[in-house]
Amino acid sequence: MGGKVVYVQKLGRMAFQPAWELQKRVAAQVMDNVRSNREPGHSLLLLEHDPVYTTGLREGGYTPEVEAKLRQAGADFYRTNRGGLITFHGPGQLTAYPILHLRSFSPGIKWYVCALERTVIRTLRMVGISAHTSPHTGVWVGDNKICALGLQGRHVTTHGLSLNCNTDLRWFDNIVPCGIPDKGVTSVTQELGREVTVQEMEPIFLKAFSEIFECIYKSSAR
Repeated sequence: MGGKVVYVQKLGRMAFQPAWELQKRVAAQVMDNVRSNREPGHSLLLLEHDPVYTTGLREGGYTPEVEAKLRQAGADFYRTNRGGLITFHGPGQLTAYPILHLRSFSPGIKWYVCALERTVIRTLRMVGISAHTSPHTGVWVGDNKICALGLQGRHVTTHGLSLNCNTDLRWFDNIVPCGIPDKGVTSVTQELGREVTVQEMEPIFLKAFSEIFECIYKSSAR
């Protein structure tokens, strides 16, 4: 196990905007630490969002009219600076935002994307689900996406991944998830045929993350 330390904040359920503001503050602190030759303070934020649809830099034609329709479904809507197209975040979904000084782990974003996918695949294998990658970003079970990735970061990473645990998958009926037609979505609960909560999956995910990223994690106060 490597000597890098990642500080984990378990934030519970929160809206998208305060979580995004927190990401930016933590990322700025990590960058400041690196520039000052201090311990980076790599962080991992774990949470569930209130229902929200978010788009990435490739908005894919989501007009104000479409935005209004999605809001009428009972969710918030945000346009963000991450990669990828539209996705849904909400209760029952383990959302993880790693805020890492990337070069402390690897020089490239391609490695980082693959490492996150491998982390999720290992997490799912620990509960008996065989998952895989595809030409499309994210993690899949057959033709159904179980985990979406949307990342940003050249020096310090923000945004991250969302693993469907016991998410109400009907939220995805309102969109083309990640802009990929003719594909479905699934969850840990659906694949295992029993209720699987975010709280059950969190420690399993943390174990896989520490193994793939060769780090140790420590709890951090909010």
